[in-house]
Amino acid sequence: MSIKKNMTKLTGILLFMLLCLSLTACSGDKAKDKSDLSNTLVYAGESEDTINPILNSHDELPNIIYSGLMKYDANGKPVVDLAESYKYDDTAHTYTFKLRKGVKWHDGKDFTADDVLFTYDVLTKDKTLSASITSNYEDINSVTAPDDHTVIIKLSQYNAAMLDYFTMGIIPKHLLEGEDINTTSFNQHPVGTGRYKFVEWDKAGGMITLENNKDYYDKVPNIERVIYKTVSVESTKATMLESGEADLAWLNANYAENFRKNDKFKNIDFKTADYRGMSMDFKTDFWKKNEDSIGVLNYAINKQEIVDSVLKGRGFAAYSPIQLNAYGGNNAADIYPYNLDKFAQEMDALGWKKNKDGIYERNREKFHFTIQVRDYEEERVDIANILSKELKKAGVDMEVVLVTKFDWEAGYNGFLYGGAAQFDPDMSYVSFVTNASGNTMNYSNTKVDELLKAGRHSSNENERKKIYGEFEVAYAKQPGIVLVAYLDGNYVSISGLEGLDTTRVLGHHAVGVMWNIEDWKLNK
Repeated sequence: MSIKKNMTKLTGILLFMLLCLSLTACSGDKAKDKSDLSNTLVYAGESEDTINPILNSHDELPNIIYSGLMKYDANGKPVVDLAESYKYDDTAHTYTFKLRKGVKWHDGKDFTADDVLFTYDVLTKDKTLSASITSNYEDINSVTAPDDHTVIIKLSQYNAAMLDYFTMGIIPKHLLEGEDINTTSFNQHPVGTGRYKFVEWDKAGGMITLENNKDYYDKVPNIERVIYKTVSVESTKATMLESGEADLAWLNANYAENFRKNDKFKNIDFKTADYRGMSMDFKTDFWKKNEDSIGVLNYAINKQEIVDSVLKGRGFAAYSPIQLNAYGGNNAADIYPYNLDKFAQEMDALGWKKNKDGIYERNREKFHFTIQVRDYEEERVDIANILSKELKKAGVDMEVVLVTKFDWEAGYNGFLYGGAAQFDPDMSYVSFVTNASGNTMNYSNTKVDELLKAGRHSSNENERKKIYGEFEVAYAKQPGIVLVAYLDGNYVSISGLEGLDTTRVLGHHAVGVMWNIEDWKLNK
């Protein structure tokens, strides 16, 4: 055989070997990709702009990236987390926490008591902080650390909800000291001590990627990766599930119904404390003059019709902001039956008279107000449109204004509101107490202030139940929100997702679904 033929044969053998190696590598990559995908949960979530437990009002991601001194159990009760134990001195109003040893931040640094001190200093001393939750920590007098694994928090007085507020995620001092918490880039590159570690935020693709924390101090989640897709439009979430682009999503009742007879999916229905209503802006002139005429609007609204039509029966009529709470649900606060004759009588008693167009007027001013609704939230838009129609029939001109983003400077008279008090009823404190940190609509009611402060500082459960029942009645008589309905938490997943536990009552936007994600299993 000639040298030329030998060279040709050798070249052929080498090319064949390279091809085999290439195919093996490709096959291996494909197998790896397939394996990765099979244990990656794609969650069609909410739009996000920050992942910081102090600033984030939608805390699904903060709850799995960060850890608090405490965490909530299945029944919504605070239990130890970063703290391995605690003691409370009732005489000195002092909590002493013993911290877990060996806990690491996701960047490998040691977690110590200094991080706890730093976090609570931010919450109680940073006057530039733009956070809605700071009123939850106003009873803290001092936070000290005698050693790296002990924290002492002294209160000015007893606070019944304080253990609940110790569930707030701890943030790392070594990354945030000297930073402006409101604007730091850390808010888009979070580092916590929790079950999942942040990997990447692809803003162009609308994806936040997390991976399970192999060094987590408790049970490491079975699901290796979570891809959280930042989705605003409700219909898009349903489409993503149908097309296989998502494995789990919270859907409005209308879209959730479409999956109920499809064997490829599961409908997981949670109980939530999530309610909807018209929240009135008391900074606007109209409500400054007509605050006395908010409660009466309830008589003109057929709330059950909204539950049946918009929510497909997956909810119920609302009369109290703590109606679903263990301390709430006082039927004496349900004072507004749907009754157009009663509405007309009350309007007349308040001095309102119908003009030639059938719209009420008082002091030469029409009963006309604007409610803004984000245009992509179809369920809220539907609720607002029905409210507008029903009120117009009764003689009130409510104008629905669709916006892409809430505009608090445009002078709108309110917005289609959502809220929840799924844990301690003191969660209502920040929203309804005069000048509290979450009271963005400037609601003020002396009796409500008195009762919410009394409920916060009472140590007797029976007394608290009585106080919050009185709060419900006082708020119903002079509301800042015309409450409409409570929503069920309608989640839909692929059939291969297991372990979601519906024991816990979820919060606003049905947040909290991933409370036991370490027990979930995914089979694609």
